[in-house]
Amino acid sequence: MTPMAVLFFLSFLTCTMGLIVHHSHLLSTLLCLEGMALSILLTLTVLSLHSHPSSSILPLTVLTLSACEAGVGLALLVASTRTHNTTNLKNLNLLQC
Repeated sequence: MTPMAVLFFLSFLTCTMGLIVHHSHLLSTLLCLEGMALSILLTLTVLSLHSHPSSSILPLTVLTLSACEAGVGLALLVASTRTHNTTNLKNLNLLQC
């Protein structure tokens, strides 16, 4: 493995460990998910540039999905703050109206 691939893999593992350890607040969970998506995007971009310079549709698709995920996550953050007055994930119960 190249040093760049190891770096992207370690960044993905760091974000995964952050998601496991800091899963109490919604904002920290969303930031860890964004870090994971960014490391996947960078890995796919580097791999597509090394394989075929014209095959850049997959990183663009991942970038689009990451932007949509960020928008949905921030909308959930605002909605949960307005309705429950907290972003603590342990206090949010999705089964109650």
